Amino acid sequence: MIHKEILIIAATAAVFAWSTVMVAMGHVAAVATLAPALGLAVQQIVSAARPQSEPKSARPAETAGDREGRAS
Repeated sequence: MIHKEILIIAATAAVFAWSTVMVAMGHVAAVATLAPALGLAVQQIVSAARPQSEPKSARPAETAGDREGRAS
């Protein structure tokens, strides 16, 4: 397994373990309040797990001075 995958699995396990412990301890209101943060954490983990594609190189734009037939 790649080092990155191990970190992603560990982060996911930590997030879900934390929320499970909070519910088990009776802090359901705290988990409900922090649900958006948990959702964001999961979104960031999923985003990190996806392969990153490199942006395509854009063609350089022509400048007005490079056109033929310009008025001098």
